[in-house]
Amino acid sequence: MNAIINQIEKCKPFFTKLSRNIYLRAIRDGFIAGMPVILFSSIFILIAYVPNAFDFYWPKDIEAFLMKPYDYSMGILAMLVAGTTAKSLTDSVNRDMERTNQINYMSTLLASIVGLLMLAADPIEKGFRTGFLGTKGLLAAFLAAFVTVAIYKVCVKNNVTIRMPEEVPPNISQVFKDVIPFTLSVVTLYALDVAVRHFTGMNVAESIGALFAPLFSAAEGYVGITIIFGAFAFFWFVGIHGPSIVEPAIAAILYANIDTNLQLMQAGQHADKILTSGTQMFIVTFGGTGATFIVPFMFMWLCKSKRNRAIGRASVVPTFFGVNEPILFGAPLVLNPVFFVPFILAPIVNVWLFKFFVDTLGMNSFSATLPWTTPGPLGIVLGTNLQVLAFVLAFVLIVVDGLIYYPFLKVYDEQILAEEASGQSANDDLKSKVAANFNTAKADAILEKAGVDAKSEATITEQTNVLVLCAGGGTSGLLANALTKAAKEYGVPVTAAAGSYGAHREILPEYQLVILAPQVASNYEDMKAETDRLGIKLAKTEGAQYIKLTRDGQGALDFVKQQFES
Repeated sequence: MNAIINQIEKCKPFFTKLSRNIYLRAIRDGFIAGMPVILFSSIFILIAYVPNAFDFYWPKDIEAFLMKPYDYSMGILAMLVAGTTAKSLTDSVNRDMERTNQINYMSTLLASIVGLLMLAADPIEKGFRTGFLGTKGLLAAFLAAFVTVAIYKVCVKNNVTIRMPEEVPPNISQVFKDVIPFTLSVVTLYALDVAVRHFTGMNVAESIGALFAPLFSAAEGYVGITIIFGAFAFFWFVGIHGPSIVEPAIAAILYANIDTNLQLMQAGQHADKILTSGTQMFIVTFGGTGATFIVPFMFMWLCKSKRNRAIGRASVVPTFFGVNEPILFGAPLVLNPVFFVPFILAPIVNVWLFKFFVDTLGMNSFSATLPWTTPGPLGIVLGTNLQVLAFVLAFVLIVVDGLIYYPFLKVYDEQILAEEASGQSANDDLKSKVAANFNTAKADAILEKAGVDAKSEATITEQTNVLVLCAGGGTSGLLANALTKAAKEYGVPVTAAAGSYGAHREILPEYQLVILAPQVASNYEDMKAETDRLGIKLAKTEGAQYIKLTRDGQGALDFVKQQFES
């Protein structure tokens, strides 16, 4: 097993580079920016259709009233995502451009939206059809964003613009500067749509959907879901943020299927689409990557090792809400040969069981999107409209995941017990490997205090705003909360906030220090280009170090102070 993991690790540089691809990031960040729309619309789905589980059905006029906010938000999701994706991609491109010659992200945002209308809207009398401006047009939205930003980059880099006299105010000059790339972008996408309509008789968005339909159908099978969702855990296990690679490739179909399931359910039909955002968040990552919902409880109740029991107690609450880094780095589960099989297998078995419940038992799939921090069992039952089978499924997943992890947990516990009896540090070789791949310190110290000799050292006298970034905003909240609480306790002028990497750029100027959580530490060099430009301090953290800081407020304050002393 060690030999297999060593071979896998040799591929890490390639996958790390792939995860930092600006186009994949733009898709991911575009969706992150659009999540308020998705979550907002899902509220009305729950209000409209959860009562159906109790044989209560709203009158048609009330149902239409409740669904109007959904139709006017989720119904134009592709249009919104075209803009947010273009904005995110523009930010990435601007990092490599001269500071005095930047692309106007507001202009690319607007051009992408107009471009998508060219690709996805069909003209009708006194208007146009909007059927492909929602989730069905997401792939076309990405195309519009990528083409637009590429054209803007060429134009701005080569100064293809309308030059105005120096007397003209800069804000007016900027308008004319954007006219040529805006026009070229929209006309190019319009020409593409004309060509596609000529040869296929369909608009670009519909043509893309037809082209990828066989692939998406295949992805719904057992082999497809095994490859897709097994990759999430696999990449995480070897030290790469899996969603950064896999999610952009399937994001469009995940949210399109949510909408399809809703339409099927509205029509009284079986909502049978497996590939959804709910499947990813509450089935595959049930309690976090690796389907670890039950694992902290098992560490706490079934282990004989004091260290393992302590790790379990510390990890239960965050893992319950989908933030499982404490157990991932504390055990550790990642890069641990003992846990390779269950870490990959449990998510796959979970999605197999879910498919069985949907395809064979007739359970409706997910038709609503909930925040990823929703506890796994609750996310399953609410996301599928409180079906009886959903309650059964949640219970089955807990039992099955426990059975999968149990034999490997016992083996690992015996190893740690033997090391504790011999007086050795727990799993030194493994923790060194984890540290090398995840930028983490020795995992056996994860539950200990930071070990600061003199707590009075943290003497911050000036107002300091700290931004903690992680992949989704959950893990970063642990450290931000610890800093906020400690600052209040010790009377230190520190204010901390949590955020997700990719959705941070507009708020950066408000902070004096940015701290990267372990799962986004690989973005350090890209982030440093942004912080150096603004004169902001930047720090990255190691896995065990990060967890210790979240548990020791004073140590976290000392860490902040150290960044300004270096």
